[in-house]
Amino acid sequence: MQVETLSAMRGHIDNGRRPVGSEVVHTEWKSLQAILASRNSALEEELSQLRREHDELRRTVYEAAHMQRRLCGSRQLRRGPYTLTSELFPVRHVSGDFISAFDQGTNLVFAIGDIAGKGLAAGMWFTHMVGLIRIAIHDSAPAAALKAINRELCNTEFAPPLTSLFLASLSLETGHITYGNAGHPPSLVLRESGAVESLHIGGPILGAVPAAEYEAARVRLEPGDSLLSYSDGIVECRNSRGEEFGTERLIASAGQAANVSGGKLFSVLGTVEDFAGAGRRDDDFAVLLVRRDETEV
Repeated sequence: MQVETLSAMRGHIDNGRRPVGSEVVHTEWKSLQAILASRNSALEEELSQLRREHDELRRTVYEAAHMQRRLCGSRQLRRGPYTLTSELFPVRHVSGDFISAFDQGTNLVFAIGDIAGKGLAAGMWFTHMVGLIRIAIHDSAPAAALKAINRELCNTEFAPPLTSLFLASLSLETGHITYGNAGHPPSLVLRESGAVESLHIGGPILGAVPAAEYEAARVRLEPGDSLLSYSDGIVECRNSRGEEFGTERLIASAGQAANVSGGKLFSVLGTVEDFAGAGRRDDDFAVLLVRRDETEV
């Protein structure tokens, strides 16, 4: 009887004992959950803010790229029997390559250039370069304009990047193109007969030699002829085997295209893209083509 009573008492004491250790663990676990929830909330808010900033940056870059393309001028200009078409394909939204075309009296001035670097760093100099071109060639021939632009770049305190430039002025009355080439890949005159002429006369790349001199040369577009200008991203584009597209493929792709300005340009771009395949491009593309109709308009 005493044994049973003692056992019952012990059971009563055990059942009434407060589980001190379990309560502490439970309290600490709830506290840890609250801390984690607070930190997760803070991280989610920070991530949301980063997403908003990223979206805003993307919109800004997109607007900059759109504005750059608009400042390059119309993708297609028609002046009498001459048609100028151009395209620009940046590898990082904003291009270091640039194109500019504008009327100057009875002449059509056009330029294609490549600012060293890629993306925003190079693209920031684009508007400055276009402004320099318009100012320098206002009362000057291409050679004198290149000299003035080079002097301005070399004297600026902000250490501008090196820039290659092909600058030309087309007389709409005679078909003569006066040009100067400052370290840019030679433009090509594609004759109706199939002959090809390389336009390399000029001088060194801009922004390198303050006292550099530049020469000009002149060539005439006959009915049916075209002038093709391009950036080095075209000819240096590589395929999966590491082969460069090269000038020979460029000439062949332009020669096989239909005898219309837009047809030749897009044939070149399509051929380059097919050549590169799924490989990642490393440089911007810029291409400009001026064609004279076979018959006068």
